[in-house]
Amino acid sequence: MPLVVEKSRLIPVVLAMVLASPGCSKSPATPGKPVRRAPERVFVIGFDGMDPTLARQFMDEGKLPNLKKLAEQGTFTPLGSTQPSESATAWASFATGVNPGKHNIYDFLVRDFDTYLPDLSMSKKEPPEFLWGLLQTKPPKVESTRGGTSFWVHAGRDGIKSTIVTVPVTFPPEEVAHGDLLSGLPLPDIRGTIGTFYYWATDLSSFEEGNTEFGGYLKGLVFQNGVAETVLRGPENPILKQEETSLRKKRKEGSLSDADKARLEELGKNKDVLVPMKVRWTEGSGQAEIEMQGTKLTLKAGEWSAWLPLTFKYSVLASAHGMLQIHVIRADKELQLYGSPVNLDPRDPPLPISKPDDFSARLAKQIGLYRTIGWAEATWPLNEGRIDEATFLYDCDRAFDDREKLIFKGLESDDWDLMVAAIETTDRISHMMWRLIDPKHPMYDAALAARYGDAIEKVYRRADDLVGRIQAKLPKEVAFFVMSDHGFHSFRRGVNLNTWLVENGYQVFQGQGDKPALAELVGRGKFFDGVDWSRTRAYAVGLGQIYFNLRGREGQGIVAAGAEYKALQDEIASKLVELTDPDTGEKIFRAVYRRDDIYKGEYIRNAPDLQVGFNDGYRVGWQDTLGGVNRAVVENNTRKWSGDHCATATEISGGVLFSNRKINTTSPTLMDLSPTVLKLLGVPLPGDLDGKPLM
Repeated sequence: MPLVVEKSRLIPVVLAMVLASPGCSKSPATPGKPVRRAPERVFVIGFDGMDPTLARQFMDEGKLPNLKKLAEQGTFTPLGSTQPSESATAWASFATGVNPGKHNIYDFLVRDFDTYLPDLSMSKKEPPEFLWGLLQTKPPKVESTRGGTSFWVHAGRDGIKSTIVTVPVTFPPEEVAHGDLLSGLPLPDIRGTIGTFYYWATDLSSFEEGNTEFGGYLKGLVFQNGVAETVLRGPENPILKQEETSLRKKRKEGSLSDADKARLEELGKNKDVLVPMKVRWTEGSGQAEIEMQGTKLTLKAGEWSAWLPLTFKYSVLASAHGMLQIHVIRADKELQLYGSPVNLDPRDPPLPISKPDDFSARLAKQIGLYRTIGWAEATWPLNEGRIDEATFLYDCDRAFDDREKLIFKGLESDDWDLMVAAIETTDRISHMMWRLIDPKHPMYDAALAARYGDAIEKVYRRADDLVGRIQAKLPKEVAFFVMSDHGFHSFRRGVNLNTWLVENGYQVFQGQGDKPALAELVGRGKFFDGVDWSRTRAYAVGLGQIYFNLRGREGQGIVAAGAEYKALQDEIASKLVELTDPDTGEKIFRAVYRRDDIYKGEYIRNAPDLQVGFNDGYRVGWQDTLGGVNRAVVENNTRKWSGDHCATATEISGGVLFSNRKINTTSPTLMDLSPTVLKLLGVPLPGDLDGKPLM
């Protein structure tokens, strides 16, 4: 969804009051009780994806002294994750203390009941509206799809002052009485995506140009007299999108003129705001000059720019503000430039990214510009082969830097009783570099392992160092928790669930006989193109979820609720759990879970009917997440994204819990942290929690 801010200083004050009101996530929080001091103060730091086995190994080797000290004085234990063990699902349960059936986040993706098409979960969006293609009469709106109530909201209503920084599943930002909150994942880039990167190069062929599989935009550079003129592709212009929607409605009504038809065709080609970009470069010079919107900068090969502010104009009155960094990869015989995703400018974001709204701007004034995008590390360009490991790790360090600055700015004040912060760099480096600690991985490279095989260890050591520095700032009486949402495993082999469903007759394509020829179906299955829903009983969307084509729920459902539904659950689950890797003979799944055995609550209608639980080494195949059909059910993972946790069996995918306090159980779960924190703060526990206090 395009992001818009209305620049209304040039129009009458009355119009400005109408047009400038921001989109919001939920109705404002009730003020609750007056501010009070808690009987005990609490600090929680989360390191996404920190694995208990690696943490124990590195502690035993003397590499994590601060975490080891916590373990010896208080607690260290694996922390049970959610079903599935995905970040979105797990962080939602951490915040709310309830299972996914009560908070509605089951995966990064959801499917439309009527069209079966996948979409991103965690939020839903409504575009802005404009009058005369000029004046914004309705702001863009983003609403969270997460149910349940965060423990910091409960605490605020009871009078507790808090600071919440970049915790996942906090966009759009929620009102926190007596609190400051800066959003984390899924806070998007300016294009409304999880992270569209840019790559411009002289050695890029015309066949490579355009959008990439993993969220990048590639553009060739052609120089004349040392100058190349190109563009940065910004957000979709919502004014043009509104015009297109109106013309499509007219076409449906059969009232399009020839001029309207021509205009609709023109709008269908491109509605993005393009920012002109001029590049000057001489072969062999070792540097390049980049000019955008009046800013000129010269960068040598290997250098990064500071944040470059950009304005994306939709009309003379409406625009959006973002910022990016540019990196010169090489500038010798060829020129290669990398552009980061365009982050929302925290000083003037198109939509609120914090609560209060001005909190993000206050932080920028205090510490300088910082990354706002929820997915802050450059995993996608490394996966696409457009940057190398050294560049990726440098970018990860800078993302960690930004999160650190935000945390220590919060610690400068002693006027809080609850602080919660999260850093996800541990997760991103584990995803991309696991291949270098697993010689069995298809992407293992001995030479790269010799150079970067300690990357995961290094980010754990940096996390440990941060823990020590945070503790040094905290009063000794503060209850201190270090946690993660899940652990990590090798992702050697991709498992294509939709291919298996086709092979076994549960998913059927139009014109398909009793014995499907997979070679004829490859490529047809993306977004379920060509699926015959009148004969299809099951389909897979996301990172381990199988849904039934249920009558009365899906748009073309054929499976009856009750006995037929349960029989289909048993049939597919019993077959899948016995599936073995044709190359190794290993069991692929540790378990396959039935919906009503693992979920309960008001959102159970949206839950998958079966949730798979992978063994170590396996994950859903790349295109399978979107309904693709591949040539084989099991195939090698040949991407640098080589470590994973999504849909790994919960029994083997727990995170970590460290604390300076002893706990009263040997098997804590993420859902236990919410009631534990509330109890320490002296806040009454809500009656619907699934977790239990650990102290």
